[in-house]
Amino acid sequence: MTDSPSGPHPEAPQNEPGAGSPIADSMAAAARRAGFSPAADGEPISGHALLAAMGGIRGLIEAVLPGLVFLVIYTVTRDLIPSLIAPVLIGVVFFVLRLVKRQTVTQAVGGLVGIGISAVLALFTGRAEDFYLPGFWTNGAYGAVLLVSALVGWPLIGVAVGFLMGEQLAWRTDPSKRRVLTLLTFMWAGLFILRLAVQLPLYYAGNVEWLGATKLLMGIPLYAPLLVLSWLMVRSVYAATAAQGAGDQPEP
Repeated sequence: MTDSPSGPHPEAPQNEPGAGSPIADSMAAAARRAGFSPAADGEPISGHALLAAMGGIRGLIEAVLPGLVFLVIYTVTRDLIPSLIAPVLIGVVFFVLRLVKRQTVTQAVGGLVGIGISAVLALFTGRAEDFYLPGFWTNGAYGAVLLVSALVGWPLIGVAVGFLMGEQLAWRTDPSKRRVLTLLTFMWAGLFILRLAVQLPLYYAGNVEWLGATKLLMGIPLYAPLLVLSWLMVRSVYAATAAQGAGDQPEP
């Protein structure tokens, strides 16, 4: 993916947020966190880049381990209390380790808050399956927002990538970019909706074991391939536009 297409862009409306504005910076940061980091044209995606986009080894462990521990302990013991205590303690350990090493604690705090809410819900209702309720809310919110944004013609993947690439909203005037970025937004919305379609019936059936297993299987194993595909599609459409723009330039 290029840092920005080399060809000229149509002038954006004057009320667009400019590069360096808080909106532009936040949208670009969101795109980077999702894995859409600019790279040299033609640079293949690497395992290191993919791992970094998912938070590195520690980020993967922090995302997967608490849910895995809850599932294993509850499956073996059928006792809700130790099953809830263990993932909360793991979240606290991750938070303390980041503090000790003076690393960014945002991910650890977010994970700890999520685990805490899950544990409180399950403890309050006495139902182990309620441990997974916050995940349903998150998937539902992401899926709905992405789907609506694509349907109304403002696909959020396009907005985030546009700010990351430094062109703000100019991609909306390019049919190829708009088509690809809209398709990607539908695909990401589909991922979140698919999770709900598979996991909600298991939740209502009270099947904690399969609910926990499908949550793990539909997490990183689905996120990573879609991230790679998205990265390749974005890089391809921006490279094609850049090449077309260069070809349209008059010869000296």
